[in-house]
Amino acid sequence: MSSARMAFYAPLKAPSHGTPSGDRRMARLLMRTLEAAGAVVELASDFRAYDGRGDPERQRALRDAGTELADDLIEQYRRRGQDDRPTAWFTYHLYHKAPDWLGPRVAAALDIPYLVAEASFAPKRAGGPWDLGHTAAAEAIRAAEWVFCLTRLDMACVQPLVPAWHHLRFLPPFLHAATFAAAKANRGAMAKRFGLDPGKRWLLAVAMMRPGDKLASYRRLGAALSRLDGDDWQLLVIGDGSARDDVAAALAPLKGKLTMPGALADTDLPSIYAASDLYLWPGVGEAYGMAYLEAQATGLPVIAGNERGIPDVVLDERTGLLTQPGDDGAFAAATRRLLDDSRLRHKLSQAARAFVNDERTVVTAAKIIGEAL
Repeated sequence: MSSARMAFYAPLKAPSHGTPSGDRRMARLLMRTLEAAGAVVELASDFRAYDGRGDPERQRALRDAGTELADDLIEQYRRRGQDDRPTAWFTYHLYHKAPDWLGPRVAAALDIPYLVAEASFAPKRAGGPWDLGHTAAAEAIRAAEWVFCLTRLDMACVQPLVPAWHHLRFLPPFLHAATFAAAKANRGAMAKRFGLDPGKRWLLAVAMMRPGDKLASYRRLGAALSRLDGDDWQLLVIGDGSARDDVAAALAPLKGKLTMPGALADTDLPSIYAASDLYLWPGVGEAYGMAYLEAQATGLPVIAGNERGIPDVVLDERTGLLTQPGDDGAFAAATRRLLDDSRLRHKLSQAARAFVNDERTVVTAAKIIGEAL
């Protein structure tokens, strides 16, 4: 696949989508990584195949619209010269709620390789409200010549679907680490901006405020920190969204120790991470969590729940501490342990910075993806 011309597609959220999220960020990072690996990348479509309600009628409509769009793309690509049409198709993040109705059809028609990253498959979805999408996701995974999994959990689930003559690879979550590694801590400016006490330890959480798993994580965070004794810490929460009032209620027991300035520009975050002392996020239902990598890239130790893909981005007792999901007492105890042990905090900080900047960058990801190119 020398000098690959890659058609890129993200059925859940296009890299051009107007709402920031970890999913959009990873889509953009993957496009950048493919370019770093030597491919010429174009966004094939911003068609969103997502059905969040489990509505079979909507899924059929999305399938029909996707099929029509795929046929249009096939004709467009065929009208191009041989040296200008895609030589491969790359789909990011397909699963039962957002299957890929475009890639397999286009790749088969053009006789080009089909590659996927972060494909998820849950056998329990068979016969349920998303059965159509579940079946389509399985067919896409079987069709993919290369399957890149961002977590070991996903890898175990999709492995039975990948033919022996195809390729299954672990592609650990990564980011453009240099921006965060270069961040400078200015506690004086940050204390003034957010009304924080520079004599106390600053605990940080960065997450959108929306119903579901995010709100559940905020509730876990509030319950855990309400058990945290001492007056030597403050919590800074960066984020906003439709569940802000519910989040405020969940964190109400922390009144007097809590600052919630709302959502901030992405460019503000590196210096905020760098000036903080600990990053806290329970991570209920978290696929892996880009903010964990961002925090560690600046040398910020993490405390999180040990669930789903989090162990693939936070190394327990090496770059942070992982606690049993739902155990608020253990989460509070882990926080107190790091607040009290400056030597351990420093050790984790140094290891976190080295881990992300040495192992979880666009350059390291390009080497893995480059195998397919």
